[in-house]
Amino acid sequence: MRYHNITKDDMLNGDGLRVVLWVAGCSHCCRECHNPITWDPDGGLLFDQAAKQEIFEQLDKSYISGITFSGGDPLHPANRLDVREFMAEIKEKYPHKTIWLYTGDSWENIMQYPLMKYVDVLVDGEFHADEKDVKLLWKGSANQRVINVQETLRQPDPVSPILHCGNYADSYKVTEKPASVGCCG
Repeated sequence: MRYHNITKDDMLNGDGLRVVLWVAGCSHCCRECHNPITWDPDGGLLFDQAAKQEIFEQLDKSYISGITFSGGDPLHPANRLDVREFMAEIKEKYPHKTIWLYTGDSWENIMQYPLMKYVDVLVDGEFHADEKDVKLLWKGSANQRVINVQETLRQPDPVSPILHCGNYADSYKVTEKPASVGCCG
């Protein structure tokens, strides 16, 4: 596995303060992606023992809520096995820390992946530039879902995901500025 960056004390990619691993490799190539440099699976740096230790040093801190895997796409074929092994190691070493995963794949296509037993929250779906909304929490476009993976997997039928934060996008309304309010005096 290769990676581009490790972000510390991140508040944008999951609940609480997190460490984020930005992996290399993505075949979705979404229009207006915020991180196209990560698309090449051969780009970035080799994920080695020093990178792993850097993440462990962050997870050792009591105020760090957990780790987020992003990229690129952690479920790109070049990453899947290494990501699963690293998640297993993290859950063993830090059972109370949460694991978030961002992917362009849909829940319905990946829910059977063995690594899902380690994921607490999944943000699924490709980024759709025409559905972009900067007011959405933890996702870039309205089509994406923020899924509570463990609760979903406990259901008799895990095909219908349980959302981590509800479907607030359905009730979101844009308010228009009143015509009487001017911007320039």
